[in-house]
Amino acid sequence: MSVHIRSIGTAVPPTELPQTQARDLFAGQPGINRLGARLIGAAFDGSAIERRHTVVDALAGGTDSALVAGGQVLDASTGARNQLYAERVPELLLGATRAALDGSGLDAADITHVVTVSCTGFYAPGPDYEIVRGLGLSPRVQRFHLGFMGCYGAFPALRAADAFARADPNAVVLIVCVELCTIHLTSSNDPEQIVATSVFADGAAAALVTARPAPAGASILTIDALESTITDEGESEMAWTIGDSGFRMRLSGYVPSIIGASIGDVVGPLLAPTVPSETPLWAIHPGGRSILDKVEQSLGLTEEQLAPSRGVLRDYGNMSSATVLFILERLLGEGADDTHLEGAGEALCAMAFGPGLTVEVGRFTRMRA
Repeated sequence: MSVHIRSIGTAVPPTELPQTQARDLFAGQPGINRLGARLIGAAFDGSAIERRHTVVDALAGGTDSALVAGGQVLDASTGARNQLYAERVPELLLGATRAALDGSGLDAADITHVVTVSCTGFYAPGPDYEIVRGLGLSPRVQRFHLGFMGCYGAFPALRAADAFARADPNAVVLIVCVELCTIHLTSSNDPEQIVATSVFADGAAAALVTARPAPAGASILTIDALESTITDEGESEMAWTIGDSGFRMRLSGYVPSIIGASIGDVVGPLLAPTVPSETPLWAIHPGGRSILDKVEQSLGLTEEQLAPSRGVLRDYGNMSSATVLFILERLLGEGADDTHLEGAGEALCAMAFGPGLTVEVGRFTRMRA
């Protein structure tokens, strides 16, 4: 029995934040010293990001809020930030889900399981409840929420969906990752906080996973294998904690080197007997440009293989758990026009990294049903 990702839909807040505008805003904050301003310029200009989306409209010159007022990034409480999370999450959840359902050959009434993923806020009843009510699903739909796992959260959700679909071939599992990272951005001279401020963004992505036969000719991603590991070092180099003034990401400059040193040992067994460079399609979570550079170098990949990941980083930034699904959406959409996929299909490797230092990897096949 084959379990596959039938479709993927995405949604972002309407407020677009050009990277140059964000750079100037944070470099001009009260308390930023000369060194901090130079670090901000280097981090933002070297990020390979052109634009991001945010629910904090005042970051882009919109209406003032408890987080940003008069062009000043405020030291807002965690409660104020979380309130904005609860207010803005539903529209993104439902927008991404409706985009995934559109053209999938499935209806909302087909959904049997809902798995939501988020690490940037909390409330209850939460995102899983919002989906059931917002789509008018049966109150008996099974609901699961994976919280505070970080950028790799989509993979445990896929593993759960795969297990549900294999246990019940008629199941249709809806996965939705939603992250509002920009509600936690702060003004700082600290290099690690500056790096986090330069890359994180807001967005949501939904995927429909099922073993039901797909419509003839549909482009799908079969789930072939999903693996998880923790590297031997790096536990203290990437962390996500809760403070009185928002959530704080520790993103050490050593992270790319740790990933580069270990990624071959993680990916190799999953792709054997082929070598990584022979896998044509890649969806690599763009934690930052340097991470993509290190993975490309360590695995011997080409610019073409990294293009989908770099494209999502350029257009959206790092949306934590939702980001890898944005990349898979691009690859799935490209497959809709490839007639040669009607045979064995094309191998695809996806990966994401997070606190721990955790590495999640998946092997998929892009093919025509």
